[in-house]
Amino acid sequence: MIPHEKWMEFALIEAQKAYDKREVPVGAIVVENNRIVGRGYNLIEHLQDPSAHAEMIAMTAAANTLASWRLDDCVLYATLEPCPMCAGAIILSRISTVVFATIDPRWGACGTKVNLLNHAGLNTNIQIIAGIGEFESRELIQKFFKTLRESKM
Repeated sequence: MIPHEKWMEFALIEAQKAYDKREVPVGAIVVENNRIVGRGYNLIEHLQDPSAHAEMIAMTAAANTLASWRLDDCVLYATLEPCPMCAGAIILSRISTVVFATIDPRWGACGTKVNLLNHAGLNTNIQIIAGIGEFESRELIQKFFKTLRESKM
């Protein structure tokens, strides 16, 4: 089994793709049985689609690869804590574990603002692992927003 840090490197590669397209640099992958079955990065601006989050794209790719929307034995790796929309899709897809790099103080739905993945009323028990690749992810996001602010001056 490849450790979480190694898998997160693949999610960070996806985040760099978003950065290169001038999107908020968030990347995600879905892993099943030690192989990547889905990849995604933010494409919100490019597609003009508010649902084009890295996690959503990666889960859709995984469902297509596996020919099933049920991602029961899969692990989602994301460079930023999933938002409520993505958390809802994670729950509905039945992903068993979510590993994310850095918290999202504004929209984090895996423990920062709210924990939808383990909300008592939803009868879920999804394992959450936070902080894997935190420095690299945070650094890329901060660099993106710094560049964005400077270009608007």
